[in-house]
Amino acid sequence: MKPKIAVFSLTSCEGCSLAILELENQLLDILGAVEIVNFREAMTERDCDIDIGFVDGAVSTPTDVEEIKEMREHCKALVAIGACACQGGINSLKNHQNEDDYRSYVYGDGAKHFPTIKAQPISAFVEVEYELPGCPMVKEEFLALVKAVLSGQQWALPQTSVCVECKKQGNLCLYEKGIICLGPVTLAGCGAICPTFGSKCEGCRGLASDEALQAASINLREQYDIPLENILADLRFYGAYQEKSLP
Repeated sequence: MKPKIAVFSLTSCEGCSLAILELENQLLDILGAVEIVNFREAMTERDCDIDIGFVDGAVSTPTDVEEIKEMREHCKALVAIGACACQGGINSLKNHQNEDDYRSYVYGDGAKHFPTIKAQPISAFVEVEYELPGCPMVKEEFLALVKAVLSGQQWALPQTSVCVECKKQGNLCLYEKGIICLGPVTLAGCGAICPTFGSKCEGCRGLASDEALQAASINLREQYDIPLENILADLRFYGAYQEKSLP
């Protein structure tokens, strides 16, 4: 019997779910080895007996809390996909604002009909076996994870920072141009796509390992005279900043 896979969405743009569909021919290869039993973006059928559940989106409403607990109950393994599911994502910007203000701005007079809570990653509510960070998640990592799990092999995210990948690409460091980039403190795995195309890294993959953070802190202070604390506000954009995570 083929393993059963499901893709769920909470509070998000569902871009990570769409990224799965964008795999096209590679997705067809996966379909030969698994059975997709729940995927709002692609099908109407449903099944509650699930081997691997992929979850896109943050927990940002009381309904999200109920749904993620139900997903956990029906999935043998749960995978958070994308910045929202892994860190809270852009949704977590509301955590730094007055609730009455942002609710009124978004919903107007109907705000009372749309309950909300502090936006958090799904790991704040249930156990998660794997995480695929990014905005959107990296499709190649999705494929690698699925293949590893199906074959019983070990799989893990890289533990270096985006700076390592940027150097491999031969990019001129944006700090040399006077641009504050989050590459030194952000988890690698995206191929440094943003700096490669001229944009600064905004930390959508979350914080790198403690070792990488310590190295970045020293380098930023000694080479560019920038304390690590000065980039914390930027780290909040995708919910990557957690005080306990910093060295």
